[in-house]
Amino acid sequence: MDKSHLGHVSIFWGDGKGKTTAALGTALRAVGNGYTVHLVQCMKNGAGDPEIEHPGELKALSQFPGFSYNRFGSGEWIIGKPNNDALASFQEALTHIRASFGTYDIIIADEFLYAIQLGLCTEADILTLIIEKPSNQELILTGSHVAYPRLFEHADLVTEIKKIKHPYDQGKLARKGIEY
Repeated sequence: MDKSHLGHVSIFWGDGKGKTTAALGTALRAVGNGYTVHLVQCMKNGAGDPEIEHPGELKALSQFPGFSYNRFGSGEWIIGKPNNDALASFQEALTHIRASFGTYDIIIADEFLYAIQLGLCTEADILTLIIEKPSNQELILTGSHVAYPRLFEHADLVTEIKKIKHPYDQGKLARKGIEY
């Protein structure tokens, strides 16, 4: 299979629901066409609830031989300044992505833009990740309600997911099979 067209950086960001979903839609299309996809999620490990730890989308995508994932997190929500466990967990996720460079056709760095917003890393850390990415490998970054124009400048695709209305605003909780 000719993979010479690979190498783009895509960013899904904004205050709306669907950033990870957009990235996973790309993953589904890619593995269905024979590409290898590795999802690296930060801040999504250690919640303790097995249904959240192994959500339906990962169960479904894991049935494809070309899909794999690793989840990193401290097991706690980050409120205010991140603690040392959260900082260490994010560094582990960054190291894991770098070690995965060249192994997969597509790497999805899920919630990595929120990591900037929450103080787990700097915008320069993520820019370095983009620059270090092999030229024949796709990198998809998700997360953040904050725009990062310097990162956008280095991306091939930038999509803002904008919230118009959300059930959370009316106090409704996430639903299994829909939000997780």
